[in-house]
Amino acid sequence: MGRAKITIVGAGNVGATTAHWCAAAELGDVVLLDIPQAGDMPKGKALDLMQASPIMGFDSNIVGTTDYADTKDSDVVVITAGIPRKPGMSRDDLLGTNAKIVTAVTEEIKKTSPNCIIIVVSNPLDAMVQQAHKVSGFPSNRVIGQAGVLDTARYRTFLAMELGVSVEDVSALLMGGHGDTMVPMPSCTSVGGIPVTRLMSEERLNEIVDRARKGGAEIVGLLKTGSAYYAPAAATTQMVEAIVKDKKRLIPCAAYCDSEYNVGGYYVGVPVILGANGVEKIIELELTEQEQADFKKSVDAVHGLVKTMNELLEG
Repeated sequence: MGRAKITIVGAGNVGATTAHWCAAAELGDVVLLDIPQAGDMPKGKALDLMQASPIMGFDSNIVGTTDYADTKDSDVVVITAGIPRKPGMSRDDLLGTNAKIVTAVTEEIKKTSPNCIIIVVSNPLDAMVQQAHKVSGFPSNRVIGQAGVLDTARYRTFLAMELGVSVEDVSALLMGGHGDTMVPMPSCTSVGGIPVTRLMSEERLNEIVDRARKGGAEIVGLLKTGSAYYAPAAATTQMVEAIVKDKKRLIPCAAYCDSEYNVGGYYVGVPVILGANGVEKIIELELTEQEQADFKKSVDAVHGLVKTMNELLEG
């Protein structure tokens, strides 16, 4: 039983931080890859991270490269490649550029790691994971998008801050697309087992939900030079861990839904069981009328995004 091999494509803030979390948690050996124009930068980051291992006491071999040959036979490939958001940009503004990047990356991965599980982190998330699925030709359980873990983490953080409780006791679920149409599920949100609706007013809860929706934009606005990376990388690492350790985590991910929730063949955020085979099961919840309406709106937004992407790629 060898160590898992984890490739992270894109050695920017999200990619390098994901490499950091994965290595520190000893999830496997890590390959950090970037484009040839990046020169030796990925090598530098990988070497720096390796030199932290004797201090922090983790055993992970970390390699930086610009050559896909080094990623051969990876178990999990994380795609963070793409341009990040700047203030005033929506995730959707990245569509054309990042679709081309994700296409090129997926074509390489398909050749070098035909049996891997792909986790897409690039924005706009729901369209990018759809594209990776199409280009790879992999079964849909092996191509997953990271969004729900991050969105619920933001939601849980804000709830804990509001209630003055430990984040560990806040359990929450959000569904739908990654962005302004995400669908919070107050009925699936609890604090130490107590439904959140019994701990705060609906009005306050709605304000917190809204802040979670705009959580990424809030950080873009504060940083001014890029987008969030600590929490997105931590969220991605939780997904990598669920796969390499076959943990069967019940977490929200962007998964391919066809008959499920009547989505009709698109990637959208839903609760799944994540294990060694990727998405092992999509959990179908009975939605309230409001939740159903919100979810449909979110799915429609994803449809529109994918349609625009396809037009841009064909044009």
